[in-house]
Amino acid sequence: MALLTTTAGWFPKPVEVRRARWRFAEGDVEEDELRAVEARATQQALALQLELGLDVLVEGQLDRGDMAAFLAGKLEGLEPGGLVRCFGNRYYRKARIVGEIAWPGPLTVGAWQAAQRQVARPVKAVLTGPYTLMDWSFDEHYGSREACCLALAEALRQETAALLAAGVHEIQLDEPAISARPEEMALAAEALGRVCQPLRGKARSWAHVCYGSWLPVVDELFALPVDGLLLEMTGSGRALAERLGDLPGDKLLAAGVVDVQNDDIEDVATIRGRAERLLERVPSDRLWLAPDAGLRTLTANVAAAKLRALVQAAATLG
Repeated sequence: MALLTTTAGWFPKPVEVRRARWRFAEGDVEEDELRAVEARATQQALALQLELGLDVLVEGQLDRGDMAAFLAGKLEGLEPGGLVRCFGNRYYRKARIVGEIAWPGPLTVGAWQAAQRQVARPVKAVLTGPYTLMDWSFDEHYGSREACCLALAEALRQETAALLAAGVHEIQLDEPAISARPEEMALAAEALGRVCQPLRGKARSWAHVCYGSWLPVVDELFALPVDGLLLEMTGSGRALAERLGDLPGDKLLAAGVVDVQNDDIEDVATIRGRAERLLERVPSDRLWLAPDAGLRTLTANVAAAKLRALVQAAATLG
């Protein structure tokens, strides 16, 4: 049997989506027109994943600007902020926490349901994790990272409960900031545990972690209260491979074996070699293959080619 495959969520935004989002921000198009453009792009992303043969699909997050800004203005107490430089010439909007965080009702359920209705294969719901959302926002209300993080966790817990009620089977929490402060790993784990509490025994939970300094916190990383970890294994994560034998026996690993930080398209043999080294430490029934992060920084053609090679490599292993 082939290894299972999925992605980290984010797909490249077509020109039509980027143009519609810009025109909406300028007030030139109505929201329903923007949503229609995003819906068409989502349908195309789902069709591509089916064509390539991925096992667990994603919406592509084509209706989102970035991880934090997407929820700003949706969660009560969270507002959009200004642009901040992330790295290179990449910028994102850092949200502002200006009041008590509260869940106003389903935020992503409708979009997930619309995607799932289009395909027979499972579509994974993707949310920004509470620790990253806290770390990537300006806290102008709580004055305590712990209080802020746990308030966000409670709001996101209600969202995961709503997704579960809608029929979701796979939920991914994006936590790229989780290793930034090793002394706060216990807080990050507590917050994730609260968000995933409704899912236990009912739906599979994943934490996606990428591009950090993990070796000092590897034990805490492996102990995160989720069913599976989607980990970047092509860059900083390569040093983690030696420790994969310590991964708990009840935890899945979706290994990021395709590098999304460059446009070079790995061939099947390269991806297979990376996976074979991981299979020395993780049994095939617990190992999935994935890109190491979202595909949003790639062109559509490069992203599709990388995914095609990934699926072809997975088909030869197991």
